[in-house]
Amino acid sequence: MSAELASALADVLRPVLGDVAVENLHTLTGGASRTTWAFDAVSDTRRALILRTGPPDDVHAGMELEASVQQRAAAAGAPVPHILAADNSPAALGNPYLICEAISGETIVRRIHRGLDDAGRDKLLQQCAGALAAIHRADPHGIGLAESNQLAEWRDRLDEMGDTTATFEWAFRWLAAHRPPPSPPVLVHGDFRMGNLIVDGSGLAAVLDWELVHIGEAYEDLAWFCIRAWRFGAPQHLGAGGLGSVEAFLSAYEAASGTALDRAAFRWWLTVATLRWGVICRYQAERHLSGQTRSVELAAIGRRVSETEWDVLDLLEGGGPQ
Repeated sequence: MSAELASALADVLRPVLGDVAVENLHTLTGGASRTTWAFDAVSDTRRALILRTGPPDDVHAGMELEASVQQRAAAAGAPVPHILAADNSPAALGNPYLICEAISGETIVRRIHRGLDDAGRDKLLQQCAGALAAIHRADPHGIGLAESNQLAEWRDRLDEMGDTTATFEWAFRWLAAHRPPPSPPVLVHGDFRMGNLIVDGSGLAAVLDWELVHIGEAYEDLAWFCIRAWRFGAPQHLGAGGLGSVEAFLSAYEAASGTALDRAAFRWWLTVATLRWGVICRYQAERHLSGQTRSVELAAIGRRVSETEWDVLDLLEGGGPQ
């Protein structure tokens, strides 16, 4: 399979790079919805590249749309890998694909946290806020992006499983009754968090995993970055990705974007984001319990539903990360 894929990759890259040989092709860990490969394209020079492939579905953006979005985000100043080719057709490689430059750095969050002192955490927090501000400045129109109603979509996802909890039901009803006025629609990354960022010696090197991109509110990305899961064990006072306080993150975003944020609206979105993670945990458990994908890992993620219920209740009672 690797030899066939390497040959097909060389054919795909020929219009972009000329005659190249594909070497060192191997899969990388991570990526729940798509497969990621690393390889070298060799001609007179050697270039480290990344291939992402995966079947089309109704949840994730197509590869060509991902490429268009990343190019617009890059034009607005966001750090993203340079894309060489993308195609929604499975004809060339057996699945739709996207090929981009490899970016050196670290993605494993606990390693990133261990390597940062207070100044390093603050610098990376500022860079994350700046990257989000750039993403939200990018033009989302005219490339096929859909608008998203997060509360309705996660309500539907939970209903499709035919299972719920009293906490989830209370949260959905409270959120529907207390929805803040909408803010202007922007390009939303959809999964901006620690784990989807490459960090090197200079800080934030690239924003990855754009398959959930859509049009929505800036608060959605800001809140998702601040839920407990993406602190990866860091204490609550480092509520923004385990890097710094939520208030420091929001203030940095305001400075980078030139916009003012409504703290009450952010708190509403933080509750939505926490509830979203709870529904995702329940969905992952269902994959295991239904026999669709037997996995100890999925079962363990399912156990985090109760943790998320606690976080939702805490937010509804006035607590939460600082």
